[in-house]
Amino acid sequence: MKVVELYILRRALGIFAATLFWVLAIVWTTQILTRINVVTGNGQSAATFFEIAWLVLPAVIPVVIPFAVGIAVAQTLTTMNTDSELIVISAAGSPRITVLRPILLLAIVSCIVAFTVNNFIEPYSRERLRILISEARADLITTVIQEGAFQQIEPGLYMQIGERLPDGRFGGIFVSDTREENAELIYYAKTGSALEVAGENLLVMQDGVVHRRTGDAVSIIQYRSYALDLSQFMASGGGPTLLPKDRTLGYLMNPSPDDKIFKASPQAFRAELHRRFTEWLYPLVFALIGLAVAGDSRSFREARIHPLLTTMSIAMLVRWAGYFVSEKISSDWTWAPFAYAIPILASMVAIFFIATNRVMELPISLVERMTAVVQRIQQRMIALKVRLSGYRGPISRKSA
Repeated sequence: MKVVELYILRRALGIFAATLFWVLAIVWTTQILTRINVVTGNGQSAATFFEIAWLVLPAVIPVVIPFAVGIAVAQTLTTMNTDSELIVISAAGSPRITVLRPILLLAIVSCIVAFTVNNFIEPYSRERLRILISEARADLITTVIQEGAFQQIEPGLYMQIGERLPDGRFGGIFVSDTREENAELIYYAKTGSALEVAGENLLVMQDGVVHRRTGDAVSIIQYRSYALDLSQFMASGGGPTLLPKDRTLGYLMNPSPDDKIFKASPQAFRAELHRRFTEWLYPLVFALIGLAVAGDSRSFREARIHPLLTTMSIAMLVRWAGYFVSEKISSDWTWAPFAYAIPILASMVAIFFIATNRVMELPISLVERMTAVVQRIQQRMIALKVRLSGYRGPISRKSA
């Protein structure tokens, strides 16, 4: 690799790393805060919180990488153009591949990283995360629930313990389960205790009744002993429920026929498989869009929207189309070809602009509208400033 190519790669890599770090930190923080109730509500330690934080990270990385690549490419080339470096490179007789090679190298490596994380790291972290949350909720009975207080274990599931007996058992147990649509279960028990049997955490309730209401039908069942699986809060345990996003690539290609989720929604597995096969392409798509927008040397005195804004606007439109199609595939398999067509067509359009030495820009009419909006906002700000200063004469830019 030539010295100029190493220089471009080093600059793009620096912006890519900085962008990836800060955007990843922001998105990662928002994802962690949505799960902080696992620690505060279920009485878990700080170690559990940090483990959950690390397990959330692999799910965020593939989403952030394409945008980091797009920002790095657009900002690097725009800065080089402003400093006349692209003009010097072109005037020195260097071919266009001198600028394209380092950018494409960064994009291809990013694609490989996104594919690896999405298919070989994220599924295991998601599975471990579900197990950890399930265990945290299972510990809720013995560690957190206070006497006489209702505790929401998860949406639609509430529990109350009347008292804690001296021998470690519970007295006056009440459980309300409305998670199933058109069904309501209410458990009463005089006494109960939390036990671990064959590696499963169970709440064994004694001397109670179960009220079951389905539609207008109500049934009451009296029992001497009833075991409730705390790990999943379901009468039939079997570990945490794994959704298609939690499965490995091999399992998605050959799911078990006995999988309850697969039986209920087989198309969801196919949609996830198509998403895995297309999502890793977007770093390359965003890099090509950045090259099409800012890859040519142009006078920075020209009136146009900043290339970074143009790049991200086009890239976000392409990415939104990809998300839209991914959601449609879950209910209609005929949308599957569009999941591959969107990144391929976007790449072909960008390659066309690069090969023909054209600059990809937003429509001129849109630029003029945005400029007019900015000018109106400036005029209103000037008018407000003048009024606040107490000036009563005609308002103009000069008087401000």
